[in-house]
Parts: sequence; C-alpha cells; structure tokens
Amino acid sequence: MPKTWRLTLQAESSLLDIALWTIETFGPRQAQAYEEDLIARCSGVASETVSSQSCRALIDPYLSEDLRFTRSGQHFIVFVEDDTSVIIVDFVHVRSDLPEKLARLEKPRTERDH
Repeated sequence: MPKTWRLTLQAESSLLDIALWTIETFGPRQAQAYEEDLIARCSGVASETVSSQSCRALIDPYLSEDLRFTRSGQHFIVFVEDDTSVIIVDFVHVRSDLPEKLARLEKPRTERDH
C-alpha cells in the first residue's frame, strides 16, 4: 500500500513558481504536463516505485534527518519519509547548487495531504 504524501509550504511555493515559469516559457499545455510529471513522481516516491538517493553524502553525513532526493525532468524532488508518509520538502532545479539549497532547508512544515 502506498504511503500518503504531502507538500511543505516551500514545496508548494516552488511548484507554483515552476508552473508560472513554464507557462511563460512554453505555454499552459507544457506547464500542465510538467506539473503532472512532478506529481506522478511524488506518487512514485510514496509507492516506493522510483529510486532515490540520500542527501547526507551531499551535505553532511551526520544530518539529523535523512533527506532524500529523486530527479524528475529538470528538478530534484527533495523529501523525507517515515513508515507511513512522505513529506516533499522542495523541488530544486538541477542547475541549482543542490548541497547549498539542502543545507538551508528548514524542518518540513506541511500544507496538504495527497
């Protein structure tokens, strides 16, 4: 059975920014398709059907939380999980300095369940 998953406020804000940029650059049809791909990947993380990697090796092996990431298109999906749920912490563009962005992430605050 898949885990439940939810977005933090930061992840929700990033998803909106991605959608707006994609609409302006490629149009609404592409924005909808890309958002659907990102959401499908989040569902895949929750159902444990996609691979992911630990962020500890990128930042600090002694991080208190085991942030993980997977890639979808031009974005990394950063998340934490436990036995029953996945919290999507943020969507980070692949051209970003991922270790620096991850180091600045705060403890997840959730907004919506999916």
